[in-house]
Amino acid sequence: YLYTTNAMETSKLDLVNNKIVELIELKRVVARWQLKREKVVFTNGVFDIIHKGHVEYLLRAADQGNRLIVAVNSDESVKSLNKGTTRPLQDEGSRVLALAAMTYIDAVVVFNEHTPENLIAELLPDVLVKGGDYKIEEIVGHKQVQANGGEVLTIPLTGGYSTTNIEQKIKSA
Repeated sequence: YLYTTNAMETSKLDLVNNKIVELIELKRVVARWQLKREKVVFTNGVFDIIHKGHVEYLLRAADQGNRLIVAVNSDESVKSLNKGTTRPLQDEGSRVLALAAMTYIDAVVVFNEHTPENLIAELLPDVLVKGGDYKIEEIVGHKQVQANGGEVLTIPLTGGYSTTNIEQKIKSA
């Protein structure tokens, strides 16, 4: 957890909400983790409807270090990605809360830009992770992370799972 708390006095919802942070606080937290020589992993995405592919991807990302940060596209940012007029299906607050509730995710941050490049440049994680559908040189922020001595990795995606497929299945039901 980001903050040391007395578990007897803090609800589980409070513990989850404490993992949802703004950039300024996250920078302090990342600095503390890195001072303790904890390997900080960063990934990002929309995470509109959490499915098996997301869960397996995030678990594999978490295995790459000691701390996992997930950056989530804001509602405004999702609209700029041309995913269709219905997206996002869930508002950013719902998407962020679902991710923060996962025990292996240490921090969740929302970004408003088209990409998280500025966020990555500010945080300089030890490991930057994206799905296997990307080439390393296509991953936003790879230059900054590598220049700082970090590594950039791709993780194989679980086939057959996507929010778009789920949305289509619901519409055709």
